[in-house]
Amino acid sequence: MVRMTIKSMLLSALFLLGSANALAADVILKPFVLASKSAGTVVEKTAQVKAALTTAGFTVVGEYAPYSGADIIIVTNDELKKNAAASDFGGYGAVQRVSVTEAGKEVQVSYTNPVYMSNVYRMQGDLSGVAASLATALGKVEEFGAQGMTAKQARKYHYMFGMEYFTDPSVLEEYGSYEEAVKAVDAKLSSNKNGVSKVYRVDIPGKQESVFGVALKGSGDNRFMDDKFIMSEIDFRDLKSTAHLPYDVLVSGNKVYALYARFRIAIDFPDLAMMGNNSFMNIMKSPEAIKNALQKSVQK
Repeated sequence: MVRMTIKSMLLSALFLLGSANALAADVILKPFVLASKSAGTVVEKTAQVKAALTTAGFTVVGEYAPYSGADIIIVTNDELKKNAAASDFGGYGAVQRVSVTEAGKEVQVSYTNPVYMSNVYRMQGDLSGVAASLATALGKVEEFGAQGMTAKQARKYHYMFGMEYFTDPSVLEEYGSYEEAVKAVDAKLSSNKNGVSKVYRVDIPGKQESVFGVALKGSGDNRFMDDKFIMSEIDFRDLKSTAHLPYDVLVSGNKVYALYARFRIAIDFPDLAMMGNNSFMNIMKSPEAIKNALQKSVQK
């Protein structure tokens, strides 16, 4: 009979732990999770989804129908807000977005992948508990939206050389204090000017930070900031990435920020081609158009 010494058992345990960590580090993450595909209507499915989310302990903080045949439910819970509070600029990850979208003869229910989002937003925790809760409440068929990347790659992500990282947001405005900033931004976004309107607001507990979701509407020369126009160019695959919307505005301290669209769009569509049909080239003017619209909407 082979006898293991305490030293050999410890070495074996460390080897197994190291192997497990290595495997975890190599897990491929994708932006979205398909919960279900079935017959029905958006209205029926949305009601079912909201009920399931509420039962699972999520709070619905907003709802947005960006175009016909699509509805987006924005939710938060204690784990999301706690992780946001522990993370630098964690407000971006304080919510998850759940979409209900008509696609041919079926209705797709999908949601943002919490573990993927926790890494692209460089958060302290990986939100695996939130991921499990969403999967239990809504289902999980598959992750989709890209070939995917590891957590390490997601934390360093930018689309290509010279383009923005998570740490390169747009500073839209600066106020005298957090209290002044959040009050002004809430009022301005609620006034629905410049094609920008408030969808939700979540205050992060224990820190001076609030995240707002915004709907973007434009036409003619302003179409490049329009949610429907942008999605018509980039959300062309069979599985719909409607949960990319809405965009976010973050009040952190006395400053107002937004992730630059070359980062914010790319994290949800990292495999989108630079040129050709359904490419970033077709929305080349969108990043500046979105920045300008947001800036006009929150400035003093």
